[in-house]
Amino acid sequence: MPKVFIDTNILVYTMDNKDLGKQLLARQTINTIVNNHFPVISTQVIQEFYVATTLKLKANPMIIKSIVHNFRNMEVVDNDIGLTEQAIDISVMSKISFWDSLIIAAAEKASCEFVLSEYLNTGQVFRGIKVINPFGDIPWL
Repeated sequence: MPKVFIDTNILVYTMDNKDLGKQLLARQTINTIVNNHFPVISTQVIQEFYVATTLKLKANPMIIKSIVHNFRNMEVVDNDIGLTEQAIDISVMSKISFWDSLIIAAAEKASCEFVLSEYLNTGQVFRGIKVINPFGDIPWL
């Protein structure tokens, strides 16, 4: 089973009641990954998830803490200095944002085949990792 890196936005949509279609698709996506693949996230994703859900979605911080606790069931890549240096290289060479590069670097460190993200272009390949937008119109995984 392939490893799949989950970008922050996919997790945030599972909590977002403003777009019920995306919320349902995000929940189905996470369910599929958890049941059929090896889910991977990073400390960056956890931190961004907490901030987005508590500030933007106004979710209760203690409820979000409980959800964050459950992220222990996924592989979590720690962002360290080496990962930051790799992200800088990816950003410079691929001309994408540093934050997106940090996602790619974490996915590479975990030997993921795919990155699920709404913000990177579907089908792009960075360092052998294919980007998939689960909200796009192409089948995935």
